[in-house]
This record gives sequence, C-alpha cells and structure tokens, in this order.
Amino acid sequence: MELWDAYYEDGTPAETDLVRGEPVPKGLYHLVADVTVRHRDGDFLVMLRDPNKPLSPGLYEGTAGGSALKGETPLEAAKRELFEETGIRAENFTHFYRTTTAGNTICHGFFCIVDCDKDSVTLQEGETVAYKWLPKDEFLALVNSDAYVPSHRRRLLANIDKIL
Repeated sequence: MELWDAYYEDGTPAETDLVRGEPVPKGLYHLVADVTVRHRDGDFLVMLRDPNKPLSPGLYEGTAGGSALKGETPLEAAKRELFEETGIRAENFTHFYRTTTAGNTICHGFFCIVDCDKDSVTLQEGETVAYKWLPKDEFLALVNSDAYVPSHRRRLLANIDKIL
C-alpha cells in the first residue's frame, strides 16, 4: 500500500494520509513531481510510456515523475522518480512551476541539466519502454504533437519559457 500526504489546495498539510488507488476526498490534494531533463549538450530526454499503463499509454513525455510518497517533499520525490524511471542521479534542480489539476493533484515541475552518458538511461518496467534525446526544435515539435501526453503538454507549455 502506497501512502501519500494530503494537502489543501494552497499546499498546506491536511494532516491526513491518502492511499494510492483510492479516491482523493473533495478538497484534498496529493503532490506530484515532474522532472524535465536536458543534457549539457542541449538535447532533451523523452520517455515512451508503457503501452499497458492505464493513463496515456504509448505516448511520449518529456519528464520523469510521479506522486510524492508520505513524508517526501516535492524535490525529494523528483530526485527519487528521476532515478527510478531513468537511472539518472542529479542534484541541481530548478523549480519552474506549481499548478493544481482537476484530479486533486498539486504538480511541481522541476528542471535539471545532466552530464551523463546518453546511453546509460535505464527503463523502469511497467512505466517506460523506450527513450530518446532530442534537440530543442524536435522536442518542442513532439510536445506539440498527438504523440505526447496531453496533461503534461499543458503544464510544460505554460512554463517552457522558464527553461529554454
């Protein structure tokens, strides 16, 4: 059973737990961290979601990310999710957005520049099935295509000028 901390929309703790897979009560939210990754050479990392995932199967997303576990800050969740989904460890993150969704989620967007071997990216079983590094123009074209996760597109494009 995966536990999350519950928050009010303004981000203050609600002092109660949420259980992954159970409905989030009205007025409560859970934290999600998205990490957009750029290589020091300027290319952006995109991941192809597993075709068996219930949400946005088989679509690309320019992020690693997921829900913050009980006791995690958004930054701690970002670091953990980045490593779990890509095998990349990073320390220097820039927080570039915070937004809420109708699905009772507070999304925190982080950006990091990495200097890893581009062939060292690992895939998380059940989450991702492929990855590629794209130059900025190709990355933006993908983000604006039907092959990209729509919910992430909206969050990213609303804030992309902060990281380009």
